[in-house]
Amino acid sequence: MSKSEKAPSPDGFATGALTVDELAAYFRISWASVWRLLRDGQIARVRIGGRTVIRRIDADAFLARCAEVA
Repeated sequence: MSKSEKAPSPDGFATGALTVDELAAYFRISWASVWRLLRDGQIARVRIGGRTVIRRIDADAFLARCAEVA
């Protein structure tokens, strides 16, 4: 592995930002459910060019809030 390659984290997501599809896989929910969470403002999103990405820290914070309720 070269210096520029990052080793994947245990969950398989090596980056600090996730696409909608990656977030759906991470949460094990549908693509449409992710968009519903984004639309309702439950998870913050970032627009980079024409892409929507979700910071990993925001995804994990959402999970922590859900765990507090349960």
